[in-house]
Amino acid sequence: MNVLLPGLRARSLIVLAASALSVSAAWAIEAFTVRDIRVEGLQRVEPGTVFASIPLRVGETYDDERGATAIRALFELGLFKDVRIDVSGNVLVIIVEERPTIAEVEFYGVKEFDKDVLKKALREVGLAEGRAYDKALADRAEQELKRQYIGRNLYNAQIVTTVTPTERNRANLSFTVTEGEAARIREVHIAGSRDFSESTLLSLFEQNGGGWLSWYTKSNQYSRAKLNADLETLRSYYLSRGYLEFRIDSTQVAISPDRQDLSVTVNISEGDKFVVSGVALDGNYLGREAEFKTLVAIRPGEPYNAEQVTQTTKAFTDYFGSFGYAFARLTAQPEIDRERHRVKLLLQSEPGRRVYVRRVSIGGNNRTRDEVIRREFRQFEASWYDGDKIKLSRDRIDRLGYFTDVQVDTQEVPGTPDQVDLTVEVKEKPTGSLQLGAGYSTTGISVNFGITQENVFGSGNYLGLQVSGSSYNKSISLTATDPYFTPGGISRSISLFHTVTRPYYEADGNYKLASTGAALKFGVPFSELDTVYFGLGLERYQFTPGSNGTYTLVDGSYVYTATPQAYLDYFQCTGTVPSIVCAQGSLLGVPLTAAWSRDDRDSGLVPSRGRLQTASMELGLSSELRYLRSQYQVQQYIPLSKQYTLALNAELGYARALDGGSFPIFKNFYAGGLGSIRGFESGSLGPRDAVTDGALGGTRKAVVNAEFSTPFPGAGNDRTLRLYGFVDAGNVFAERGAGLSDAQWKAQNGIRASAGLGIGWISPLGPLRLAYALPLKYQKLDEANGIAADRLQRLQFQIGSSF
Repeated sequence: MNVLLPGLRARSLIVLAASALSVSAAWAIEAFTVRDIRVEGLQRVEPGTVFASIPLRVGETYDDERGATAIRALFELGLFKDVRIDVSGNVLVIIVEERPTIAEVEFYGVKEFDKDVLKKALREVGLAEGRAYDKALADRAEQELKRQYIGRNLYNAQIVTTVTPTERNRANLSFTVTEGEAARIREVHIAGSRDFSESTLLSLFEQNGGGWLSWYTKSNQYSRAKLNADLETLRSYYLSRGYLEFRIDSTQVAISPDRQDLSVTVNISEGDKFVVSGVALDGNYLGREAEFKTLVAIRPGEPYNAEQVTQTTKAFTDYFGSFGYAFARLTAQPEIDRERHRVKLLLQSEPGRRVYVRRVSIGGNNRTRDEVIRREFRQFEASWYDGDKIKLSRDRIDRLGYFTDVQVDTQEVPGTPDQVDLTVEVKEKPTGSLQLGAGYSTTGISVNFGITQENVFGSGNYLGLQVSGSSYNKSISLTATDPYFTPGGISRSISLFHTVTRPYYEADGNYKLASTGAALKFGVPFSELDTVYFGLGLERYQFTPGSNGTYTLVDGSYVYTATPQAYLDYFQCTGTVPSIVCAQGSLLGVPLTAAWSRDDRDSGLVPSRGRLQTASMELGLSSELRYLRSQYQVQQYIPLSKQYTLALNAELGYARALDGGSFPIFKNFYAGGLGSIRGFESGSLGPRDAVTDGALGGTRKAVVNAEFSTPFPGAGNDRTLRLYGFVDAGNVFAERGAGLSDAQWKAQNGIRASAGLGIGWISPLGPLRLAYALPLKYQKLDEANGIAADRLQRLQFQIGSSF
């Protein structure tokens, strides 16, 4: 007699098995000794899997109870759609029908996710290619996909699951997705506020009802993670203003019937405002209580400020870490006096055991070699744990520019209380770039091409090729840098260049200045923030006067304007077209350079605090070009709040000829334009050429800038899109030239100033800056004294760094 238990679910099997045991003896099988066991219906499952799962062996006694147990065990494997047991004499025959195996999982209509992300999510719920198909598992997979879409604010996403049988008892599983439109936040309310207006509190939120920039900021797209971040911002706002017992009672998110709009309501209780009455230290401070007290940022007599408490506890923990106590515990215990609305803070510490680092592991670097990361690490293996060195190591790795994220985790070594392992986890980003561009302006058509790789073959070396050309300027340059030319961290840069240019395109002639050269530079790190550079170059300058042009009336006589007069004078050119001869038409330069750089800014792209200083000196050593050229620049970033930053910049330059010669005119400083004094044409300020009226630059330079940066209206606190106001002042200066009147010389060397507004955006193409400037102090046209007007350019644009 057969004991038949059809079905797919274990619960049904148990019920049927129990029924089989409770029927009359007429339906039961008399117990017998099993002489043999056979399995029929297997296709992919190994027979050993079946024999290992059933609680029966040859020579054992079979009865109905053991048969039901065997069937349950096989169904629990999840591999079979049906299981039966037949008895033929003393032979037990197990007949199975295997579930189809999933041959392929495919998605259609998916735009919001990468398909590999969805396959990974389904794998976590047990559904993947090569596994047995189960309808219940497919339902779970469908719910998981919906959960993924809800996490992306797509509440209307519809998913249709299709199972297509194929040969060899396999099945293709496809999910057809109709994503629909993302639900938008219609309104956000904060209920329970007493001392602050709702509009003030809502201005802290990244998520809101949207504005005219919502297409860019996505601020009206609901995200639970972003909402939690906003709630933490709200909590920090109150806790930093004395509201020690502030709490968020509840958060309610309501969705409209059409699942397109959301409304968010946050219920809060402000509580009373408390003032700090005192701060006391308790516990083990390694006998350095006086040193720890200098780290206390909490100010008695001021409202309780959770940010100051966090800053203090972090400073204490970091200071413990600098002595090797990696797991020091510090708690700020408040003693609240509710009647007087005062609170006393007790800082309790327990440094624990001093530990040393056993091993430093690196992960996430698929392209960058381990040594490139490891050589930036200042915490060494088998040495005492030092929190300052670990933080410095993380910052140095981040400043390489090869990674989007750098994390250093500390794990205790099991069984050894005085050892830890450090794991450096990085996320790599593309370090190569290819640029191809073209443009048109009053100087003609220009094209440029560039290819750079900051991390060649993962070695950390830099290689760059730049090519540009227009009607007036053509250049090509190649630079290679090895940041660790020596194991001690001395860098080496080799550069080659060739340029053919017409410095002042106002001249109609076909003159040109060609320069070819090479340079070798070494950078020596003197500290973690300071680097000194030394370099030596070889340059060749060749000047070719123009052979055509026009005649211009100057001081009652006609002058041939094929070439700027300042260049004719410097290169000692005599004669007339086409027989102009230059005594110094070719010059050889041997520049010796020295520079110093110190950078402690918190970011290279969007700094909000810190200072950048650079100083450089160039000394011409050849007999033909002997000169001194020096420059200093300092940028200071001052955070006024989380949203607002004040940035100050100053640049000074000084140059002069040596041994009584003339300073090379092509080495002059220039000012004007973005990156200098906005509102004036780029490089247009300072002395002018007597014939072409082109800007000549000067041997001295002084420029100051001030910027006030604020979030862009409608963009929340997005630091990649900022609005800034600015004030610029300065100029380039030169010795009084021949033929200049007092009025002309003063006009050329007077201070220029401007003010305006700008936009800064970290775009996919790089940092982009757009500025509109209103010149405040500039030179107007004065025909009576022969003074030309400054060249104004109120709207300017660039892709580059700050200032």
